[in-house]
Amino acid sequence: MRKFQVLMVAALLFSGVLAATTAVAGYGRCYYSSWSYYPQRSYYYCNCNYQPYVNSDSYSYHYCVYVPTQPRYCYYYNPGSQTYWGRYDLESKGYSMLAEKDRKQSLKDIPETAFPKPGAMPTIPGAKDDLKLEVPPAPPADDKPGN
Repeated sequence: MRKFQVLMVAALLFSGVLAATTAVAGYGRCYYSSWSYYPQRSYYYCNCNYQPYVNSDSYSYHYCVYVPTQPRYCYYYNPGSQTYWGRYDLESKGYSMLAEKDRKQSLKDIPETAFPKPGAMPTIPGAKDDLKLEVPPAPPADDKPGN
């Protein structure tokens, strides 16, 4: 029993430190990592980290994918369902959420006509309030890492 109490106190302290670190770092309930290049697929990606509710113990994430051959869009990928669920239009500055039936594992399987007219950013996945995802960061200026 004593060992359990010590572990519980340690876990509470760790979660408090993590929450404090997150607050000190200035992260809100939604933030993006920096872009990384995935050479096997010739695209860039970053994590869209989010907390579904205020004071959540941790962040969940989806991927934001930028394909240099389709420079107008940043696509959102859910690693849990392994499907693309929408895209952000960098020109019109709007978001298009795919209907459930149109969400696929590969972008090539999603017809252009499946994307509705861009609108407001969607609500944070699983959120109990109406907080919207942040707009994705500007994609890399070139299509080759290290330039």
